Amino acid sequence: MDFNHDFLEVADIIPAFVPVDMQTGNNNGQWVNMKYVHRLVCVLYKGSGTAGDDPVITLKQATTNAGGNSKALTFNRVRTKANAALASLTQFALTTQAPANTFTTTSAANPALIAVEITATDLDMNNGFNFVQLSIPDTGTNAQLGCAFYIAYGLRYLQGVPNPVPSELS
Repeated sequence: MDFNHDFLEVADIIPAFVPVDMQTGNNNGQWVNMKYVHRLVCVLYKGSGTAGDDPVITLKQATTNAGGNSKALTFNRVRTKANAALASLTQFALTTQAPANTFTTTSAANPALIAVEITATDLDMNNGFNFVQLSIPDTGTNAQLGCAFYIAYGLRYLQGVPNPVPSELS
């Protein structure tokens, strides 16, 4: 990869879901096509909530951008920043878990950033599973604001350059 480009020429930031009260229902992100992306960071950004109403990050893979034939997308590494003074945290804490397609945070009472990074090779692409979705089921009975987004990097086609660019990232 050529590093003489602006970040957003070789990466993209894609909204999964906009800020919502995550306790009002399932919070399903849009599906992202990994055919043109080497890596994808799935990020939950949330405000303070009530202890015990812990968000559960869930990743799925599918064969279509509508979620066709969806199935679990397992991961084992999660990075978190969770603290009442979130802005003061300089590094992510790394958690390693047994491979699963979910991760239950323990940060409901504090604001947090939770990130899961996957690679295109983590998907079952040989069987047509090219799409990824992050979702957060209903968080419980108390208000908890949150939003999610993806950072796609290692784009196989540069953005913002004169060459044609596929518009199939999402």
